[in-house]
Amino acid sequence: MTLKRTGNAVWHGNGPKGNGTISTLSGALKDLPYSVNSRFVAEDGKAGTNPEELIGAAHASCFTMALAFQLTGANLEPTTLETTATVSMDKQDAGWAVTAIHLEVTGTVPGADAAKFQELAETAKKNCPVSKALAATPITMTAKLL
Repeated sequence: MTLKRTGNAVWHGNGPKGNGTISTLSGALKDLPYSVNSRFVAEDGKAGTNPEELIGAAHASCFTMALAFQLTGANLEPTTLETTATVSMDKQDAGWAVTAIHLEVTGTVPGADAAKFQELAETAKKNCPVSKALAATPITMTAKLL
């Protein structure tokens, strides 16, 4: 069985001065604005979104769900898991490139110790579908049990 999820982008105008919108099949994102300014200049998110923060959101959500399943499989029940994915992008000779992703996860998991949490977080990082899709990008992680 193949699951298919879609995202859609529309762009108006030239590269430097144009702008566009991003939408998802589910409607979670609908005509969300993006532009060169929201991608390379404004870091506060108020000018719109950008592909890199969407990669970060996708990766954080996929990894966090995978970690919840890893913990459940180890007979541990997380109360709260919170992940921030920081996507780094650098200008290189051939243009801009995503060069790294860092996952920072904290969790409240009754009965877990730090070593087990770290082990299960590493397994989740390695095996979540978005991590696999981004395998060419170095992905680091910090896991902290609260």
